[in-house]
Amino acid sequence: MKLAVVLFNLGGPESPEAVRPFLLNLFSDPAIIRAPGIIRGFIARSIVRSREKVARANYQLMGGASPLLAETEAQAKALAPAIAAHSRDMDVRVFIAMRYWKPFAKDAARQVAEFAPDEVVLLPLYPQYSTTTTASSLKAWKSVYKGPGRSRSICCYPTSHGLAQAHAEAIRDKWITAGKPSNIRVLFSAHGLPEKIVEAGDPYHAQVQATASAIAAQLPELTDWRVCFQSRVGRLKWLEPSTEDEIRRAGQEGKGVIVAPIAFVSEHVETLVELDHEYAKLAHEVGCAPYLRSPTPGVRDGFIRDLADAVVVSLGRISGVRPFGAWMCPEGLTQCARRRLYDWSGEAAQENELV
Repeated sequence: MKLAVVLFNLGGPESPEAVRPFLLNLFSDPAIIRAPGIIRGFIARSIVRSREKVARANYQLMGGASPLLAETEAQAKALAPAIAAHSRDMDVRVFIAMRYWKPFAKDAARQVAEFAPDEVVLLPLYPQYSTTTTASSLKAWKSVYKGPGRSRSICCYPTSHGLAQAHAEAIRDKWITAGKPSNIRVLFSAHGLPEKIVEAGDPYHAQVQATASAIAAQLPELTDWRVCFQSRVGRLKWLEPSTEDEIRRAGQEGKGVIVAPIAFVSEHVETLVELDHEYAKLAHEVGCAPYLRSPTPGVRDGFIRDLADAVVVSLGRISGVRPFGAWMCPEGLTQCARRRLYDWSGEAAQENELV
């Protein structure tokens, strides 16, 4: 059996010249800026003009380019043999489709079609499902892939054991290396969203909370923890509390922090610059010490093993979208991929696709 696994991620510019078109692609996505086309284009260009200089400077701190593609390639390289280990009868290839920069979904779609798989598994590297990330990526894939293979999608895995284990190990390692400080608070920091998106039924906030609880359950030695949100853009009201406010609060209370980026599985600008530079500077200014930051799961064994298991488990069901593990969104989250399944063109899919 020929199995194609497609990893989805945000993408990032590979040079200073790519920063502007990358940002324009990002803010032109109707899942990000929810306005009619002409208005969305105007807003996107305005945001890019205001952010390009800062964005270029941030990427310069990382050598002029995003490390996200290299990180994702390392995960793909680790994932393929982990999946193949489940069966000698599978020819497994792992492909990468980035949403806002190269390789785009259309590039991956061409490569997958040339491979001519029997089965296709779509695996977003966003642990928590959101209409702004996973849904947008799957919709883009649907519009460009015309090749063979029965397809199914893994929408999320917010409470998977391997994901929680990878984060817990990273947090514990950082704490031990720092000498096990007793005045420490764990800040589970996730990328923020405008509140109105969550109020419309997006399950992201609930899934972030669930991820934090799953990680905390594996850290009985670190019981002081909070969930917070970073990377706010624009004037809308975003999810709270903000990571900045929680760092200030910790400083006022004489606490240090370990910041754990629980919505990211790879290092990129939000971790290497926002957390490691901007928030570290803020922590120093407000007397929050020590300031520690745990790394993302990357290619930790537990995380890669979970991704492989998610792929293999998905092969046992018919086409459709399902989470990996026991997670099920609470009632009321109308945009949950499992509760309200779409075929990504806007038409409701058959209910039996959820089986």
